[in-house]
Amino acid sequence: MSYSIIFTTVFAVALVAGLLVKFWLASRQVRHVALHRGTVPPAFAQTITIAAHQKAADYTIAKGRFGLVEMAWSAALLLGWTLLGGLDVLNRLLLTWIGGGMVQQLALLAAFAAIGGLLELPFTLWQTFRLEERFGFNKMTWKLWLADMLKSTLLGAAIGLPIAALILWLMGAAGQLWWLWAWGAWMGFNLLLMLIYPTFIAPLFNKFKPLDDPTLKARVTALMNRCGFAAKGLFVMDGSTRSAHANAYFTGFGASKRVVFYDTLLRQLNAGEVEAVLAHELGHFKHRHIVKRLVAMFALSLAGFALLGWVSTQAWFYTGLGVQPNMAAPNSALALLLFMLAVPVFGFFVAPLPARLSRKHEFEADAYAVAQTSGADLSAALLKLYQDNASTLTPDPVYVSFYYSHPPASERLARMTPA
Repeated sequence: MSYSIIFTTVFAVALVAGLLVKFWLASRQVRHVALHRGTVPPAFAQTITIAAHQKAADYTIAKGRFGLVEMAWSAALLLGWTLLGGLDVLNRLLLTWIGGGMVQQLALLAAFAAIGGLLELPFTLWQTFRLEERFGFNKMTWKLWLADMLKSTLLGAAIGLPIAALILWLMGAAGQLWWLWAWGAWMGFNLLLMLIYPTFIAPLFNKFKPLDDPTLKARVTALMNRCGFAAKGLFVMDGSTRSAHANAYFTGFGASKRVVFYDTLLRQLNAGEVEAVLAHELGHFKHRHIVKRLVAMFALSLAGFALLGWVSTQAWFYTGLGVQPNMAAPNSALALLLFMLAVPVFGFFVAPLPARLSRKHEFEADAYAVAQTSGADLSAALLKLYQDNASTLTPDPVYVSFYYSHPPASERLARMTPA
């Protein structure tokens, strides 16, 4: 049996097995949440109404059922691009129209992204204007959605095409160790994005204004000084123009770090609760979670580029995924696309490991927040956020272990001792 047939078989088995596991997990989640829809868990009986609990259950079930359809469609698209020859057809058409060379390779990347985006567009629209709107979360108008899509497309082309061209050039011109140079370029690009995102990119989509509540500003500043954290500024983002979901986050890198509060968050929480939420985010920095994740990203991307450097020279990698390459000519764009399509199929099976680590980090950040502020405020803030975001209080434990990057509310609150 040839390597090509073996790889095709392994890929097909992994794709089907992954899809079955995803369906099983999503079905478990839907059944488990539906089973517990009628009763608020005893630990929350005094703080969460039955109406809020049932809204969260209905929202979770609706997302789960929508996710089942979306998963099936995504698997069908993946199969169409690979084993059924869709990417091969697209590549041959562009070779016929454009000929070989860098222009054709960039056109292949752009055409793949455009076609893929169009094929997934109905699901994006349904999720935004039907699912999110049904539960009162969507605040976007069609005009705003179209403006966001246009800006995202132009920004993606302006940023993505140059870095893609650089990596494709390195693949053809930097010798056998091209993947090392490409990895360095990719990491530099990501670090640059972290620097410029807060100042130049985020304002293209949202309005940011300095936090103007003097009491809250003084309280937050005192907390950051206490924790040894410096930020370029405290800002409020108009998240309510797009969604009713609330959040707060740090963005930027080095001297460009900013603290950003959604306006919806400030409306829902009092000053003590906002301080506790911020203390949780500061806990991630205190425990160096951000640095650890960056190091992990560096290491995994280096391994990924090294693997790509090897498989891109193997004919079975292309033919095993439904593409007939010309091994005497550059196949860099094909290699990139096939690699991006294939890796998630196999990477899915190790997803519980990073999810488990992320939950551990969240517990550590919670503990830090309780030590720096009020455990009662953090508990109250989390309950409000779970309720306002319609997050279920009764997720399926197996689903949690596989997908949840944050621990369920019951586990987080059980570890907090009110001050």
